[in-house]
Amino acid sequence: MKNKSSEASEVVILERCWIVEFRSKTDVSIVLKFQSREPGLYLEAASKPDCESWAVALGEANSEGLQSKIQQLRRLIMEIKEERSSDEARQFVPSSQVDSLGEPQFTSIQRIANEPKLEFSLACKDLVAATRDRKLNTFVQVSVLHPAEHILTRYSSTEIVEGTKDPLFLTGVTFPPEYPIYEETKIKLTVYDVKDKSQDTRSFLGCTTFRVADLVKSKEQQLTLTLRTSDGGKTVGTIEVNLVKMGELEDGETDHITTDAQDQKCALVRECTATEGVSGKDNLPSLSAVLKNPICKLYRFPTSDNKWMRIREQMAETTLSFHVPKELINLHIKEDMRRNQELKDLGELAPHWDNMRKSVIAHCDQMLSMYQDTLAELGKHTGSSFKSSCSKGEKTLEFIPINLHLQRMHVHSPRLKDALYDVITVGAPAAHFQGFKNGGLRKLLSKFEAERRNTGYQCIYYSPENTAKAKEVLSNINHLQPLISNHADLLLNSASQHSPDSLKNSLKMLSEKTELFVHAFKDQLVRSALLALYTARPGCVLKKPAKNSTEEGDDLQHQDHPSQIKRQDSIPHHSEYDEEEWDRVWANVGKSLNCVIAMVDRLLEKDNVSNTKEGENDPSAADCKVFHTGGDWYEQLYPLVTTLKDCMGEVVTRAKQSMAFVLLQELACGLPQCLMLTLRRDIVFSQALAGLVCGFIIKLHTGLHDQGFLQQLHTVGLLVQYEGLLSTYSEEAGMLEDMAVGISDLQKVMFKIIEAKSEDFLPIITGRREHYVIEVQLPAKMFELLPQEIKEGKLLRMYPVLFNVGINEQQTLAERFGDTTLQENINQENLELLKEYYKLFTEKMPPDCLPHFQEQNNLKGLLENLHQNIQAKKRKNVEIMWLAATICRKLNGVRFTCCKSAKDRTSMSVTLEQCSILRDEHQLHKDFFIRALDCMRSRQTQGALNESDDPETGCLTDNKPTSRHFYPIALLLVSSHLLVVWLILSLALLLAKYQ
Repeated sequence: MKNKSSEASEVVILERCWIVEFRSKTDVSIVLKFQSREPGLYLEAASKPDCESWAVALGEANSEGLQSKIQQLRRLIMEIKEERSSDEARQFVPSSQVDSLGEPQFTSIQRIANEPKLEFSLACKDLVAATRDRKLNTFVQVSVLHPAEHILTRYSSTEIVEGTKDPLFLTGVTFPPEYPIYEETKIKLTVYDVKDKSQDTRSFLGCTTFRVADLVKSKEQQLTLTLRTSDGGKTVGTIEVNLVKMGELEDGETDHITTDAQDQKCALVRECTATEGVSGKDNLPSLSAVLKNPICKLYRFPTSDNKWMRIREQMAETTLSFHVPKELINLHIKEDMRRNQELKDLGELAPHWDNMRKSVIAHCDQMLSMYQDTLAELGKHTGSSFKSSCSKGEKTLEFIPINLHLQRMHVHSPRLKDALYDVITVGAPAAHFQGFKNGGLRKLLSKFEAERRNTGYQCIYYSPENTAKAKEVLSNINHLQPLISNHADLLLNSASQHSPDSLKNSLKMLSEKTELFVHAFKDQLVRSALLALYTARPGCVLKKPAKNSTEEGDDLQHQDHPSQIKRQDSIPHHSEYDEEEWDRVWANVGKSLNCVIAMVDRLLEKDNVSNTKEGENDPSAADCKVFHTGGDWYEQLYPLVTTLKDCMGEVVTRAKQSMAFVLLQELACGLPQCLMLTLRRDIVFSQALAGLVCGFIIKLHTGLHDQGFLQQLHTVGLLVQYEGLLSTYSEEAGMLEDMAVGISDLQKVMFKIIEAKSEDFLPIITGRREHYVIEVQLPAKMFELLPQEIKEGKLLRMYPVLFNVGINEQQTLAERFGDTTLQENINQENLELLKEYYKLFTEKMPPDCLPHFQEQNNLKGLLENLHQNIQAKKRKNVEIMWLAATICRKLNGVRFTCCKSAKDRTSMSVTLEQCSILRDEHQLHKDFFIRALDCMRSRQTQGALNESDDPETGCLTDNKPTSRHFYPIALLLVSSHLLVVWLILSLALLLAKYQ
């Protein structure tokens, strides 16, 4: 520090300090404060501009900033060196050749359809360090020179291998099917020595280049290349490039791997991206319509018998993240519009009920408008096909699942069959925008139902079962009425054409649908609801039922209307309401159908025996109004069909009004909580369903050639196992409650496989709340592979189960100071569901149907072990997750892994599961388990992510998804007891934070 005309009088080291700048217009001073708690330094400038310039200069002059600038300069120097060394690479295609070709034509690489174009592994030998006593920590950067562009592009990198001059890299390089690589393409390999990973400092060792054609056409499918310095003079070692084909065994054994090499640590693996397709065998149009933007990685790991296994790890987004919610919201809008219209069609009501109806319709219209606005906003969405974790609180995206991805591991190991292992990763289905201050759906629904029972005189209480029954009746009416009307018209059309065969078929279909229609109303709820609706009219008089009719209208005990009031307006044609009239009304439909059947039989009999006299009248036609059988068929059937339609119309009118009245009670008893709970449940269900549809389609494509699986699919159904990693503390307890209800609601979803009629293979969703059918479309060739039962449209059932084990520090708080009853209850309830599925599986499936069925005794043991672990109530018992996952895989189920955002905890679980599978099923060498786990978990396996590409920020490009499955913290391997010290120090802070 000095004056303008003097020598420096004091030196201040700006390290670990910050600047306090006073914001007033008149103050021209700043203060430097130090973390060491030394006295602050007060500085005063001559003017405000000088003060501001001082603050900027001091901010840039601290030691941390200077170190950052030094690192940037070092990286810039390395890039300049790389540019110089790339001069050799730029000579790959002679300029004369380029000038002579107007449109260059290159030689494609011969490969298997839909498989990666090129894959190779790398290993270095005899690398030379800058100093003799230094142990090298090396990795290889792979760059591609495209012959048409003459631009060197960084493509991928290996992991860092520490402490050896002969690094053997476990991660390879893979070029997906759509990548523009040809035999003329040249690849540059640059070896770096990493001096300090935390500072990202590295030094250039050497580089080399090769043509793709040299590798693919080499006799041994291997190249040994010399590494040289940037000036091309000094040799610093060699690098081996081995061509990899997943379907072929790699020559040689792994005996040359020394103990020193086995101890090498794996720190980073770079990515390669593809535009379409996930697996070669599964890269079909129908699957490509669902999956997009996959990331591929290649590994090779040694087995216990010193052979190589190869692993291709792939992750992909799915277009279903937005497609399914938009389809659902559209169905919700249509369903709510029908309900509002049905409420309006109730007719005239007494003032109390009419005011209630107006209030309900007003609230419903508001919710309907919200659904419409959400659908409109989703229609405007562009960009990535998944919702990142930072967007989970956005209202416009609350129906979209968080980070929904497919994680696939393709394993090719010696002496064992190739295997695919799929896991769907997704954030826990929960209403984040709604919040969890009052808990989640499980608690809110229970509380709401208890409050609704105590509504008193304001409305009539109907149980949730009766409300669901009313919705089912309305759905049956809307579905069956047009079908019956259509079949009745077809019957008349057959009669006009005088076609006996067509007449028989039309009558058969009409009879079946009408019988279903009649039986849909044989329920006490309809009769009691009609009586309740009658009492809600402006005036009513009840006619006492017959002596034996004493079971009418049990639900009326909750309403406060007088039993007998002079009638002003009620059901037509009766001065008094007859409670038995409903039986006669819907019975008339059956009688009218009998008349139609009898007349058709007479017409067909007369057509067959035209010369005989007409027999005696059929007793079954005693109630018919038309008895003559001569003349035209159409003329004789038309009055009977018209009568059937009229009778059916009367039933429909009464039934729809009575069931709409039941729904009015449900809504009126809990406004606005009822609608808010419906919204929350729709949000959670939408997220859960998107994941389920994705999992089903992936599983269907994987098992399309497995006849045992297809038989299981239509005979028993599909097991869907969710692995939850949420804690039971604070907000995550509410998320778990939401998730439990959402997954339970998936039991009401049915799947149907149909043949695609166009190039649009996205699934079609039909139905209503509590009853949805997902139509999965397959191309004709794939559809022909299905069993006849599935091709005929048999509905396929889903059996979702959820097992949750909290594993983070918040779960430690819950176990020591909170309550884990929620998790215990959920696990116990779903264990019973799993046992029911297993029982059904053993009863319906033949013993030799499935490859895993021979392990039936093992499955029984696993179920018993799972039961014991759930009953044990052990803290952070991750054994529950392993057992549930194993049972699911043995039963051909679909696996899901979920945590709050499908990032850290999900990645820990998925990667640990993958390595465990390699160890248990594919004989991964025990000394390489941790190294393989580190390779898969390291966040830097995806290369040097820019801030805009960080999956934590959610700012992802449309063409490059980023993986969330590679993190270095081994949460699942840490005992909860190691966190005790941390808990003691931070408990007060956490409790204050989550109050």
